[in-house]
Amino acid sequence: MKSIIPFLLLIFLVSCSAIRVNYDYDRETDFSKYTTYNYYPDMDTGLSELDTKRLLRAIDSTMRGKGFLLSEEPEFLIGILSRFFQAPRNNTVGVGLGGSGRNVGGGMTIGIPVGATNVEREIQFDFVDSQKDELFWQAITVSTLRENSSPNEREEKLRALVIRTFEKYPPKSRK
Repeated sequence: MKSIIPFLLLIFLVSCSAIRVNYDYDRETDFSKYTTYNYYPDMDTGLSELDTKRLLRAIDSTMRGKGFLLSEEPEFLIGILSRFFQAPRNNTVGVGLGGSGRNVGGGMTIGIPVGATNVEREIQFDFVDSQKDELFWQAITVSTLRENSSPNEREEKLRALVIRTFEKYPPKSRK
């Protein structure tokens, strides 16, 4: 029982971390015609080689679960780009000085950052029709990244990111 508590805590922390996803797609696309996929052969994801493997395994698992097949002659290609950036700090402490007199007043405030800087990772997923070479669906995710994460934590974080990203693919048709 004691060994399951840290595991549940890890799952809770991973699931509560904010993964923001923005979607865009071509409204004229018939998503039902896409059943097979593959990745761009010369794709440089911007992730480490190990994280790229973890990400591709998570995508393959998720796509299989949705009924898509990895193929040598795919109907669409998946392109992945990522970048890391430092998120602006929102936590500051204000220190102020001021004075007033009958006719004289003034003041000064300084914001002092509190806490460690946040490194965030943006991953862009592009789905491109392999025949027309046209982008038809795109998702851009932003999530926090702990650089000293263990391999298991990295895998769980990437799996959660992929599940959250692909939960709205294919988009529901609005008639």
